[in-house]
Amino acid sequence: MLVSILIPAYNAARWIGDTLRSALGQTWPEVEIIVVDDGSSDGTCAAAKAFEGERVKIVTQANAGAASARNKALSLSNGDYVQWLDADDMLSPDKIERQMKRAMEIGDKRVLLSSAWATFSRRPHAAQFIPNPLWADLSPVDWLVHKLGKNLHMQTATWLTSRELLEAAGLWNIEMLGDDDGEYYCRVLLASKGVVFVPEAKVYYRMTDHHRLSAIGFSNRKKDAMLASMRLHIAALYSLEDSERVREACLRYLQNWLGAFYPERQDIVRALEMMAAEMGGHLEPPLLSWKYSWIKATLGWRAAKRAQLVLPNVRSTIGGALANLLPGGKVDGIIGAPEESDSER
Repeated sequence: MLVSILIPAYNAARWIGDTLRSALGQTWPEVEIIVVDDGSSDGTCAAAKAFEGERVKIVTQANAGAASARNKALSLSNGDYVQWLDADDMLSPDKIERQMKRAMEIGDKRVLLSSAWATFSRRPHAAQFIPNPLWADLSPVDWLVHKLGKNLHMQTATWLTSRELLEAAGLWNIEMLGDDDGEYYCRVLLASKGVVFVPEAKVYYRMTDHHRLSAIGFSNRKKDAMLASMRLHIAALYSLEDSERVREACLRYLQNWLGAFYPERQDIVRALEMMAAEMGGHLEPPLLSWKYSWIKATLGWRAAKRAQLVLPNVRSTIGGALANLLPGGKVDGIIGAPEESDSER
């Protein structure tokens, strides 16, 4: 069976060569690779075209966002299964083969395949694969209870998804500026019969400035998108099971994300509080990291939150610049540890 590896790319000239080599190096023999360059200005298209050939197709479009690029790639693909892959991430050589063999054993295209994943900055061999409760065979309701209640997520490239399942879920939502992958795979999960985890299959998730920019930060559009995604996730979970454990998971989900909107978006804060009240619960004011709480006492909540969002990125950027000047690409105490994952923001 043919597997389509679909790669949206925007200003990824530094990384896309590594990404395409990992795609071309797959041990599963039936693979097509489609790169959609989303209006890059840094030579991404030229870097990708160096790999163009019988199995690799490169197309371009005016900048319209990752969701649009993914929809374009999907429309051009022919695979029975789809592997999403961002233009700065990598797959282990047998990632697709291991998942496809498991899919063929199961024989049901409504089953969703997932895999192990780990973050890295510059050296994929240094990535540490640390299991969490989502790394298991799970029903849709159990998967969502773990995700919402324990503030977890799966990186987009971990999934191997049948075309039948993708068609049932629908296209990527191009209006979702933030958490588009979470919103999309919530719909895929609802259309599925459950998740089968393949631990030997691995994804290497590169942490770059691109991922820091994908955080909600100070963007009102991303905050609006996150609220829409949260509503979808809670409605999806309640549609599968109305129980005390679902209620508790949803309340923890609201509490965990409250700080992303507090104090500047009081409209969203009130919306979350109303959602909690409808479930018979309430939300507590969010807490700052102890490293920044002293700023709150002297300069107020907004200044403390801005410091908490901005200073780690400044530190990481300086560390990355210094690392590029030193042998081995490491500055002790500045870089080497993964940056925050989406679930920690």
